Amino acid sequence: MLIDTHCHLDAAEFDPDRDRVVADAQAAGVRGIVIPAIGRANFETVRDLAHATPGGVYALGIHPLYVERAWDDDLAALRSAVEQAMDDPRFVAIGEIGLDFFVREIASGPAREKQERYYAAQLDLAAEFGLPVLLHVRRSQDIILKYLRRHKGLSGIAHAFNGSAQQARGFADLGFALGIGGAMTFERALQIRRHAKDMGLEHLVLETDAPDIPPAWLHAPDRRNTPGQVAGVARALAELRGSGLAAVTGGTAATAMRVLPRLARALA
Repeated sequence: MLIDTHCHLDAAEFDPDRDRVVADAQAAGVRGIVIPAIGRANFETVRDLAHATPGGVYALGIHPLYVERAWDDDLAALRSAVEQAMDDPRFVAIGEIGLDFFVREIASGPAREKQERYYAAQLDLAAEFGLPVLLHVRRSQDIILKYLRRHKGLSGIAHAFNGSAQQARGFADLGFALGIGGAMTFERALQIRRHAKDMGLEHLVLETDAPDIPPAWLHAPDRRNTPGQVAGVARALAELRGSGLAAVTGGTAATAMRVLPRLARALA
């Protein structure tokens, strides 16, 4: 089973042909698409889209890049949305949440403090409701891990992971999976490819981050990534590891269902 564990299917880039994009993904063998929210404004959008998409499931959260423009009552709105979603079989996680220290303007001072406050509050929410988390970890792996160690028992995915071997092991030791996507298909992405090759499949899941992070075979002028490209990511991962495609798709799907337990029920 192919599962795209991170796809922003609600993005405006898909407005002209979203149904065709989903149909192409199905034709490529994709059976599950996880659609994370980025903020209060799209909580209802990702929920409705998940219900309208074969194999679609969703997560609710406030993305670190959108924290700066968020209001404190957005956290209350998130809590209310989560409470209402707990009976929804297509609701699987809190996300996309985390920290982003790549963007200079929000990597220090009050903006960073607000990021960390929202991240901590959303981890608290995940722990309270017994939900996994979809983590944005751009140049913030150590601080992300510091907070996770205060919340024993959480699971989830370190999306688009590009940290050190020690950091990769830190996430794995806490029961988290590493998200492997289009970046791994570039030969110059040595660190990502090393993790993809050396980590056990029990620590890896497939993702696209569509419409972003296109794989190496998508060329200009249209480099829009799509959930169907997760099939190519699976083939590239199998080739890199020198293993069969069935082992990669089966192993990563099993990992996705382990770290996102509600996903298994949604796709049953």
